[in-house]
Amino acid sequence: MPNATHNTTWARGQYGDRMLRLLREFGPLTRSELGELSGLSRTTLYEVVSRLVDSGQVIAAVPDSTRRGRGRPAEKLIPNPEAGRVLGIDFGRRAVRVVAVAGDRDDLRHGDLDRDVLGHDHLERHDAISTASEAHSPTAQWPDRIVIARRLVGTLTGGRLRLDALNAVGVAVTGPATDAPAPLDRRAMAVMMGRSLGTRVRIDNAARLAALAETVWGAAHGQRDVLYLELSDPVGGALVSGGVLHRGAHGRSGEFGHITAEPGGAKCPCGGRGCLQTVASTTAMLDAYRPGADLPDLLAALGSGDPAAHAVLRRAGTYVGRVLAGLVNALEPGIVVVGGELVTAGPTLMESVRRELLANVVRCRSRPSPLVRPAELGDHAAALGAASLLRQPGRDPSHSAGKGLDAGVRMSGGLRAN
Repeated sequence: MPNATHNTTWARGQYGDRMLRLLREFGPLTRSELGELSGLSRTTLYEVVSRLVDSGQVIAAVPDSTRRGRGRPAEKLIPNPEAGRVLGIDFGRRAVRVVAVAGDRDDLRHGDLDRDVLGHDHLERHDAISTASEAHSPTAQWPDRIVIARRLVGTLTGGRLRLDALNAVGVAVTGPATDAPAPLDRRAMAVMMGRSLGTRVRIDNAARLAALAETVWGAAHGQRDVLYLELSDPVGGALVSGGVLHRGAHGRSGEFGHITAEPGGAKCPCGGRGCLQTVASTTAMLDAYRPGADLPDLLAALGSGDPAAHAVLRRAGTYVGRVLAGLVNALEPGIVVVGGELVTAGPTLMESVRRELLANVVRCRSRPSPLVRPAELGDHAAALGAASLLRQPGRDPSHSAGKGLDAGVRMSGGLRAN
């Protein structure tokens, strides 16, 4: 049988939820009014209310005495509007991005935050979403990146965001790259972040979290079986099956960048040859266009109709389409979403991907070809996914790390110590 302490803790949690529901339904209430509505004893009521106030879930405020006549006005309790927010942080290769999303569990799980205005530049103007970002060198060290994240968090909602009112913070981490700093022990990172933010931290792979965000709010909204491929640095992806992220037996699923695309091709950092990473990553496409070119160079060339630039994207799209066809044949998703810096730089890349995928996918009467769409959420997709990760049903709490946890910490997404 559960011990008495466990039962008491459980009961207080249930009572706390009840108090919050009553305050949202009836508006500001005194402790006495809340006690009448809840039916709790005075001792239990005051204990639960004190816990809610201390944790930042509820604000105790005294109304203007000039409106109440004589005597000391009774203190009113109101839900903290900032406590409903969830926070997602994306540690990208060249920038830190932070997203704070307001809304309850159902809003975040079902994408009910007016998804029509969530994409690209509209994201920053959405009332329910606050964003902040800061660029840094790809060689920036992890402690410096965490300092940037902490600073960005402080800028959200005009500095009014109560970190101690958050249950946890979701964090997206991009896979290793050749010019990145030495990998940080992910356990250490979770502890550092937890101590810096004063709350628990949950970490997962950025490509997987971008896939989750696209499923909740973006190109795959309303779909339950989604194959997501990100053509960035590195190339990665994810499978959402039945509305849930698939992580694999050891948490390392989604390494689509290391599927062979060009047998005998260029050597990949993984040790293989001709991996999709070597022909369709952002760096590979830049090198194929012109050694030393950067992303603005290639984007400008595409915009001006440079045949060489468009040929690079067509070639990459051909390899991508073939790899995706194999994955579609094996996994049968309802939709394929392709993200990355060059996906929205004109139709060349996506047209090549679609053409090659449809030419190689197995067709049958009972199974229509999957939809193929570009990602919609842009640079903030991984941070949005990190925020929505915290609201996914049935998550394993052992995948989180809190402040003060120095050992025995497990991360989701296979981000183990390197």
